[in-house]
Amino acid sequence: MQTLILSCNTGAGHNSCAQAVQEAYHSRGEICNITDSLQFISEKASTFISNWHTRIYRHAPRLFDAGYQRAESHEDIFCEGTPIYKLLSSGAERMYQYIRSAGYDNIICTHVFPALALTEMRRQHPCLQLVTSHISTDYTCAPCTADSALDWYFIPSTSLLGEFEQCGLQPQKLIASGIPVRQQFYQRVSQEAGKANAGISPAHQHILMMCGSMGCGPMEEIISYLCPYLTTEQELSVVCGTNDDLRRKLQKRTEKYSQVHVLGTVNNVPQLMQASDLFLTKPGGLSTSEAMAAELPMVLIDAVAGCETHNLNFFLRNGMAVTANTPKAIADTTIKTLNAPVLLSKMRAAMRSQTECTAADKIYEWIYSHAK
Repeated sequence: MQTLILSCNTGAGHNSCAQAVQEAYHSRGEICNITDSLQFISEKASTFISNWHTRIYRHAPRLFDAGYQRAESHEDIFCEGTPIYKLLSSGAERMYQYIRSAGYDNIICTHVFPALALTEMRRQHPCLQLVTSHISTDYTCAPCTADSALDWYFIPSTSLLGEFEQCGLQPQKLIASGIPVRQQFYQRVSQEAGKANAGISPAHQHILMMCGSMGCGPMEEIISYLCPYLTTEQELSVVCGTNDDLRRKLQKRTEKYSQVHVLGTVNNVPQLMQASDLFLTKPGGLSTSEAMAAELPMVLIDAVAGCETHNLNFFLRNGMAVTANTPKAIADTTIKTLNAPVLLSKMRAAMRSQTECTAADKIYEWIYSHAK
């Protein structure tokens, strides 16, 4: 099979998921490529949609949440014939030409936008023989997923089967695979070795704080409360991602705290997780899945809401995280959790029970065995 993964740049999670699946295919010597699905509308449309998603997500989380809630309560806004559907599927013919000319026969979508475009493409070209699937990258059924018509839908957990069925997806098409993350997150090293590799004293406790690739949420406020709590034997690494303004502000705010390390965009998140005792993060679908694979306990910040509230509730419900409602309470909870070894051990055990098989491998095996 020749596989094409259709992703988009609305946040890093969809591309991270795509890379994890690509890794599974490449490890078996298979052809597997990733492309931005929005480019089939136009390059300008891709840039416009992605940039505005980032701006709203980072600077207007309430607006993002309101839009998500409206989509949940008015799912017909994505139905065939609506303006949004027409926009998202307007590149269907260009997608067809791209897939046909390259000889792809296995198409995987890591976002609902390409799933809708692929559905329209198949409607226009029913004779093209393809295996098609969609991977959910959040612990909920995203609005309008059921408006697509693909062969398989890979979902995060068996406990969510009922929700996806209620949203209108056929139960025989649902496969509980987990959310794919790269193999590096599953690698086990001793905590002492992990800390030494990351430049953290093996004798110190280490908190990793990261709120997505965009540096979202009340990170500055939380750190203002958290830093005074830190002892000389506790270290904090803060990853600001692409948010350069936040990085500069935090570097200035924390310059008197030698145990605080403010970072920008990094490429060693698996290693940072291996070096950490606790993860302070917003509940993005991929970042929480990566932490679960790394067996890293979490304190979750409900910074953006929308689909991430569903993610937060999933991890709280399954005993893999704790949370609080205000920046001060988040800081308090972080220190209390860091100094609660029994609770940390229970969280790690809960995570271990959820990751018996890597999701990317399970997806590969399912598609391979059912495509014959």
